[in-house]
Amino acid sequence: MNPSLALLSVCQGLFLTNNIVFIAINGLVGLTLAPRGWMATLPVMGYVVGGALSTGLVARTQARFGRRVSFQLGLLVALVSALLCAYAVLHHNFWLLVAGTVVAGYYSANGQLYRFAAAELVAADAREKAVSMVLAGGLIGAVIGPSLAIRTRTLLETPFMGAYLALALVSLLAMLLMAWIRFPATPAATKTSGPARSTLQILQQPLFFVAVVGAALGYGVMNLLMAATPLAMQVCGFAFDDAALVLQWHVIGMFAPGFFTGHLIQRFGVLPIMATGVVLNALCIAIALWGVDLQEFLVALFLLGVGWNFLFTGSTTLAMQAYRPEEKDRAQATINFCVFAVMAITSFASGALVTTQGWHWLNIGSIVPVLLTAIALAWLIWHRRESTSLG
Repeated sequence: MNPSLALLSVCQGLFLTNNIVFIAINGLVGLTLAPRGWMATLPVMGYVVGGALSTGLVARTQARFGRRVSFQLGLLVALVSALLCAYAVLHHNFWLLVAGTVVAGYYSANGQLYRFAAAELVAADAREKAVSMVLAGGLIGAVIGPSLAIRTRTLLETPFMGAYLALALVSLLAMLLMAWIRFPATPAATKTSGPARSTLQILQQPLFFVAVVGAALGYGVMNLLMAATPLAMQVCGFAFDDAALVLQWHVIGMFAPGFFTGHLIQRFGVLPIMATGVVLNALCIAIALWGVDLQEFLVALFLLGVGWNFLFTGSTTLAMQAYRPEEKDRAQATINFCVFAVMAITSFASGALVTTQGWHWLNIGSIVPVLLTAIALAWLIWHRRESTSLG
């Protein structure tokens, strides 16, 4: 743990603080302002759609200006978008709120690269641990995010306006910390590297393809259930504080394993850890279908968080084995675009399903991405065994 890695972990925590507050309040604000109930999670979807649309732009700014400048631009956008959302809430403008969350997606696209940047701050044999430790910084968000949402939602006369203004201050703090991080320069391509590969060529590698599937669908099932949780709990008669508690334990499940996931990957291998993540997602769905008491929401969302951590950390580790240093911007943009695209679909489906079909059928639908992830992992294991036997 060097100083730059420690600061990047804190920035990851502040990034997750922004995400958690958005998830905790955007659906509820949307439900209040939306012309139709099924539109309630459009502000949540706007955030991930903005992220998907920004991945190419972020890749270009990363390549041209480097990690730190690009990350600072993302934080500046986070500041502006938080102020825009506060203005939208003040004037009860639903579509301006959606626009503000779409703009905020640029920050999200930048923040999704923190984990890759972590691997560049350490020696090659410590990359798994570095990725895992930066993701563990999300625990800051687990502690601060729900508390910030609870304490600031009624801070001003207009509900939730104070929460968006608080996020603007969080962005300023992150900008200050990011200024002290020193990122290494991207290595130049060597003569032995061969010609640059296209995005399609990188994606056609079994390792990279399964890494994309694991990251995108792992994020998708997590987002499908997490985004709907505040709405589902409200329908079940729980208070906002109860939903914030469940989200807090969910985020603890997402990032607390970061202190040891890297060690587990080095000891047992990346594919067994990803497979464990799939099993935990299946357990989450089973518990959610069992009942709708507070303890069921809490345990299900906690297991969902741990399952996401195993899948996402494993997918990131797997992806880094499939591209060369000079290809990192293109490869990382590809995997993040796929993550955001799936998140956009699940954000919309989450609100539509939970408000029209209910929590039960939402969980039934979540079985599909879990099964697809399991199939992809099984295929890669089979492919590796076939390659070994032929070799």
